[in-house]
Amino acid sequence: MSPSRRQTLGAIAIVAMAGRARAAQALKADAAAPAVRLAAAWRDLREGADAGHRVGIIEVDWLARSARVATSVPVPSRAHGLMRLPGGGFVATAFRPGRWIASFDADGQPRQRVNDIAGNAERSTFNGHAAIDVGGRWLYTSETETESGRIGVRDVQSLRKLDQWSSHGLEPHHLIINPRFGLLVANGGIHRDAQDRKVALDRMASSLVQLDPATGAKLGAWHLPDSRLSLRHLAISKRADLPLNVGVAMQAEHDDPPRRQAAPTLARWDGATLAVATHAAEAGGYAGDIAAMAEGAFVLSSQAQDRAVRWQADRAGSLDVIARLSQTGALACDSDDGVLIAATRGIGYWHPRDPPRLVPWPQAMAIDNHWVLLD
Repeated sequence: MSPSRRQTLGAIAIVAMAGRARAAQALKADAAAPAVRLAAAWRDLREGADAGHRVGIIEVDWLARSARVATSVPVPSRAHGLMRLPGGGFVATAFRPGRWIASFDADGQPRQRVNDIAGNAERSTFNGHAAIDVGGRWLYTSETETESGRIGVRDVQSLRKLDQWSSHGLEPHHLIINPRFGLLVANGGIHRDAQDRKVALDRMASSLVQLDPATGAKLGAWHLPDSRLSLRHLAISKRADLPLNVGVAMQAEHDDPPRRQAAPTLARWDGATLAVATHAAEAGGYAGDIAAMAEGAFVLSSQAQDRAVRWQADRAGSLDVIARLSQTGALACDSDDGVLIAATRGIGYWHPRDPPRLVPWPQAMAIDNHWVLLD
């Protein structure tokens, strides 16, 4: 998503509640829904404010139909991915060309920040995401050093880099870790020039790579036949008793606009194979975020189509539109399988059994592509 699209304040539309019965049901659902706390990154768009990049906590009260900024901390540049830490708190990671990473406590107060990526090349940058090892001691960050993909290994407390490994690909983006498969990295595969512009798309080489989280050794690598599909974000099925199911959100980079818009946006990895999950085009060839639901389902956000879509295993050939929102972006699933959705003018909530809800932003702000539930 371009900066101009992220910052555009436009109209918002969410699936409407039908009739007084649905309205009463919505009030009942709001009363039962607990307040939530979200760690998020945003740009402050208030007129006359010290506009800039912020990281903090947003609290949502469904009963009061309101949200508030509980904590707002200035950061040097755009933050992208956020990750919850064991025992409370979270980490925010800079996006290209940022060279900083910061941790925050459970109240959103700054705890530690490192302002140097500790790379050797002038163009070393963070790529916006981090993952924490199962023991909670090491932090893994996706990084680019000139045109080499790197995985930084850092101490969780100090954020200091202790080691770095090859990502065995170009432009590593999202990465996740799990006892079932170790460390999984989505290499976006896009070449970029010194101004971070995409170049040589005909030489794209996106890949999904499995690494040993103890040594960085490559355990496997997978590619899709269509080299213009950039693998970007990952989500693992919530249930450990189900077969391994990792969703891979994709962004198409085809030269031809109609082909790009019709491209698939979801792939699946089962530990042995990587394959397109559906060729349905409801996401318009661009998935900004992905979240895992129960029973192996996934939700994708599509800024290009102003909607959120759901993929289900029993409807594998299709994508169901669950919400229509302007600039649909960050996603998070709660413990009850509800989905929180960031959009231009507010926070949407979709649940498979309850009416949808919408809470306006507490101030003029543009949320980045990802956030994380803290409660």
